[in-house]
This record gives sequence, C-alpha cells and structure tokens, in this order.
Amino acid sequence: MRILRGNLLVGSAAGVILPLAMATSALADEAPKLDKGDTAWMLTSTALVLMMTIPGLALFYGGMVRKMNVLATLMQSFACACLVSIIWLAVGYSLAFTEGGSIIGGLSRVMMKGVGVDTLSGTIPETVFMAFQMTFAIITPALILGGVADRMKFSAMMLFVGLWSLLVYSPVAHWVWGPGGFLGGTGIKDYPGFLGLGAILDFAGGTVVHIISGVSGLVAALVIGKRKGYGTEPMAPHNLTLTLIGGSLLWVGWFGFNAGSAVASDGRAGMAFLVTHVATAAAAMTWMFCEWGLRGKPSLLGIVSGAVAGLVAITPASGFVAPGGALAIGIAGGAVCFWASTILKNQIGYDDALDAFGIHAMGGATGAILTGVFAAKAIGGAEGLLEGAPMQVVAQVVGVIVTAVYAAIVSLIILKVVDVLVGLRVDQQDEIEGLDRALHGEVIP
Repeated sequence: MRILRGNLLVGSAAGVILPLAMATSALADEAPKLDKGDTAWMLTSTALVLMMTIPGLALFYGGMVRKMNVLATLMQSFACACLVSIIWLAVGYSLAFTEGGSIIGGLSRVMMKGVGVDTLSGTIPETVFMAFQMTFAIITPALILGGVADRMKFSAMMLFVGLWSLLVYSPVAHWVWGPGGFLGGTGIKDYPGFLGLGAILDFAGGTVVHIISGVSGLVAALVIGKRKGYGTEPMAPHNLTLTLIGGSLLWVGWFGFNAGSAVASDGRAGMAFLVTHVATAAAAMTWMFCEWGLRGKPSLLGIVSGAVAGLVAITPASGFVAPGGALAIGIAGGAVCFWASTILKNQIGYDDALDAFGIHAMGGATGAILTGVFAAKAIGGAEGLLEGAPMQVVAQVVGVIVTAVYAAIVSLIILKVVDVLVGLRVDQQDEIEGLDRALHGEVIP
C-alpha cells in the first residue's frame, strides 16, 4: 500500500508538473508580439530624428556659412536626406541589419523583400525599425558636409554621399549593431568581441554616427583644401538666429535619437532621455565658460556649439550611464570639443569649416571612451571602469581607433574616385561668387 501510495503521489505530481513545464516552454518559445506603446514611441522617435537633419542640421549649418552659400548648404542637407532614403531602402538597411558575415550583412532585405505589415522586429513592426535606422543613415553623411562647406560641387557631394553611405556607414553599423558584427553586433552578453575584448558599447551612435562622420569630414576638408581667403578674409556666420533654431531642433530631436535607441517605451528609454538632457546642458555651460574665460565674452555660437558637443558625447553612453556619469561626460565633451574646434584647429591650420571633426569626431571619441568608465550594470547591463571592469575602456578605445581608421581610408579612396569622375571643388570664380548662384541659380535677396 505504501509503495502504491507513493507511486500515486509521484504520478499525480508528474501530471501537474509536466503540463506546467510544457506550458512554460511554449510561452518561452512564443513569437514576440506587437507592443502598441513601443510602436508609438518609435514612430515618434523616427520623426524626431528626421527633424534633426531637416530642418535641424540644415538650419544649424546654414546659419554659420556666409550669405552667398546659405541656400547651397540647405540644399545639401535636404538632398542628402532624399538620396540616402532611397539607398537605405534599396540595399543599405539589408547590408547593415541582416545576417551575413562579421564584416557586412546579407541581401535578404533588399527593397524590404519579405517584409509585410505584420513583420516584427522585436515588439515593433520591422518597417518602423527600418525607418528609424534610416534617419540615422541620413544624418551621418550630412554631418560630413560641414567640413567642406562653401567649396564642394553639388554633383561631387551627391556622388560622395551615395558611395560613402554604402561603403562606410552600412558596414560600420553592421559591425556595431548588426547580427554578428565583429565589434559587438546585436547584444553584449557573452560576446568575445574584437581581439577578445568583448563588445564595444555604443548605445546610439558615438562610433557609428559621430566618429566616422567627423573623421570623414576632416579627410574631405584636407583633400579639397581650404576655402579661398581662409585666414585672411572675414568668414563670420551669416545668421546666428538660424543656427540657434537649428541647434535647438537638434537638441529636441536628439531625445528620439538616444531614448529611441532603447527601441521600447521603458525605463531605459527614460534614463537615456534624462542623461541626454543633463550632458547637453553641462557641455553647453562648459563651452560657454571656457570661451568666456579665454576670450572675455560668451557667444551665442559658442553655447549652441557646446550643446551639440554634449549631445554628441552622451550618445554612445546614453543607455549605459546614470545622471552623475552623464554630467561628467557633458563637461568633458564640452571642454574637449571647445579645444579641438578653436585651439587645435588654429594651431594645425586645417579648414574644417563648421567643425565636423572638432565636434563630432572628438566629441564622439570622448563619449565612447568615457562610456567605458561610467557604464553601470544596473542601467545597461554592462560594467565600466568604476564598477571594476577596466578592460571595457580598452575595448572602447579599440572601437574608436578601428572605426576612425576605416572611415579615413575609405573616405580618402571615395574622394579620389569622385575627383576623377566629376571633380570635387567648384571653380575659383564660382567660389568667389557664391555657391547659391553658381550651383543652384538662386540667391537670398
């Protein structure tokens, strides 16, 4: 009887436990479901990030050039948005965000093949994820154009942006964010990483967006050469009101850039939102006080430039750090970018017209490295130097170097090819007359 009772108990327990285990396994294997809250936030973020380029960056850059080149500068940003959108749909998204190899993705999503209204990427439609990433692909080459303002042919710009988008942006995006990318790819858990250093941390584009665009902007500026009259003629900004409006639109749009990179409407997005604002304010104040102390007066151009520097610096760290770390990153980003855009540029003498390198490459590198210092496991799942993981700083430095070197080499090759095909620089007389009239047949009255 005792044996029989034991067998009955075991059987009864098995009858309860096995169905529960099977149900749990089924739930674990269940496909992700659409989350309307996440989707609504990502649609909003996509619109915010597009606003960063048109009209944000267009106005920010347009206000800093001379009056005779304003329309040409606005045209560059607008045309870049149109061109890259088509390239991203055709093949760019597939190369960046589908499975392929560790260097580049595959072709399974060419022209969004196989994607319907019910196709999901996590908890949101894949169409929304693709469009969100498209806005990143749009702004990145547009940032480069600040380095060569006032002197690049429109035809050369279009050809350069198209090739650069495919040969630089898509591969680097795959390395850092794509499935199996060699610098970390999707996720950070248990990945051996490049040289066994683990995945680099880049929440929203310190390496993928800012370092590669800033370095490419410097290379382009060096290849094309200085503006006629640079250093001897006044080249003051034509309309700082436009620059303030553009910079403010960048600040607001950046919440979509960083908090949207959580790809969810959750606590991590909320923290990314907060630290983005904190770092931006800190960097703007830091630039202002540096300028005030060294030059005697704080300028509007300076404080707006400092805000952009803070936005750039916090971008890679935004999903990994607490507000205290963001404050430190903002102060460091403001100081480094001020030094690079004023002192370093003047000492070396390169003509990075609108500080694409000084703000985006230097700010992006500063933020990327400091992400390895201030990363908090409780926020982003990764530990930094302050939590006992010094090798994360090494991984961040390696990521900065690899992406910068790749962007520099490939950008140089593209520029040389474009120069052979259509020429890079406008004629001297066109440069003197202004690009608005010479290239587009329009002028501001």
